[in-house]
Amino acid sequence: MREMLMATMGEMTLKGQNRKSFENALLKNLRVRLQALGEWKLHAAQSTVYIEPCDERAVANTTEAFERCLRVFGIAAFSRAAICEKDFESITKTAVDYLAPQLLAAKTFKVAAKRADKSFPLNSMELSRELGGELLLAFPHLKVDVHTPELTVMTEIRETAAYVHAGKQKGPGGLPIPTSGRAAVLLSGGIDSPVAAYQMAKRGLGLVAVHFASPPYTSPRAAAKVQTLARLLSGYTGPLPYYVVEYTKAQEYLRDQLPKQEYFTVLMRRSMLRIAHRIARREECLALITGESLAQVASQTLQALAATDEAQSLPVLRPCIGMDKAEITDVARRIGTFETSILPYEDCCTIFTPPHPRTKPKLEDVLRLEQALPELEALEAQATEEAVFTLVREDG
Repeated sequence: MREMLMATMGEMTLKGQNRKSFENALLKNLRVRLQALGEWKLHAAQSTVYIEPCDERAVANTTEAFERCLRVFGIAAFSRAAICEKDFESITKTAVDYLAPQLLAAKTFKVAAKRADKSFPLNSMELSRELGGELLLAFPHLKVDVHTPELTVMTEIRETAAYVHAGKQKGPGGLPIPTSGRAAVLLSGGIDSPVAAYQMAKRGLGLVAVHFASPPYTSPRAAAKVQTLARLLSGYTGPLPYYVVEYTKAQEYLRDQLPKQEYFTVLMRRSMLRIAHRIARREECLALITGESLAQVASQTLQALAATDEAQSLPVLRPCIGMDKAEITDVARRIGTFETSILPYEDCCTIFTPPHPRTKPKLEDVLRLEQALPELEALEAQATEEAVFTLVREDG
């Protein structure tokens, strides 16, 4: 029995004349995600991507392929289906054989049919009724429940074949990467920034991750934790460009030379954004992304955010800005980053934090203090040039 995967496209189908470019991006992303799992044939038709294994290795990896494709943005729903001839007898036999484990485990079911090929002799309602009757004969313990069935048996009559499956699993939605461009995300070891990265990647942004480390104040375990977060994100984004910026010298300089330590956090954030801006320009990114949530901490008040943004010219996207911690945590759990984010390793942004940071800094005060730090620009340039690059992949 031949088996394949079927991906239903999401909002990209509304893109009108630009739709083809979105489809091509989706197909490319799926091929990248599947390339380590064997040979696959992909084609798009009628808002669906058909993904068929073409060698034994691909067949053996169908379950892994299904899981990987479920994390590709642009897909609204996904199903694992059996392929059969477009005649009622073949469809019935395929449904009985292919779905036997699910049908035996269920108590109630219904059949739903779609007939894209109008030459098929039965219409959708007739096919559902006739196939349902055959399944009741084959599995007499079943009862029909058209409202809340335990199992929905789907049969789709397409141009080239018929497909049988047990319903669709919800996909991530969004838009294929990188149809919205590229952006650099400031990735820390906390809960928020991986969620911010995920949220913007879902809108079709290709990502470049920038992590700030301050050895020896931050440990190799802390660095490994963030690289693990980057690897988890690459399961959604595909191969992820990842820069580690050694920020120790600039951070020590701010600690030692800044006369008003209550401004330390906002000046540090400005400095980080300038470094991220340089890397973003190098990588042809059009925006920066951070995980800030309004008023969550002292550096995330409106005044502090305004003072921070002024340090560089790229737009700063903050998808978590209106979310509370519980909402952000829910997303982190769903995408699989939460357990790594809560590992108790120190983060660059939390060292040297003053006991009473300025919550409503005035930009003129910030600029005046920055002007009194003549070596900061050179330290930022050095940190940018010495940043270590890695291309992080889901499978290592």
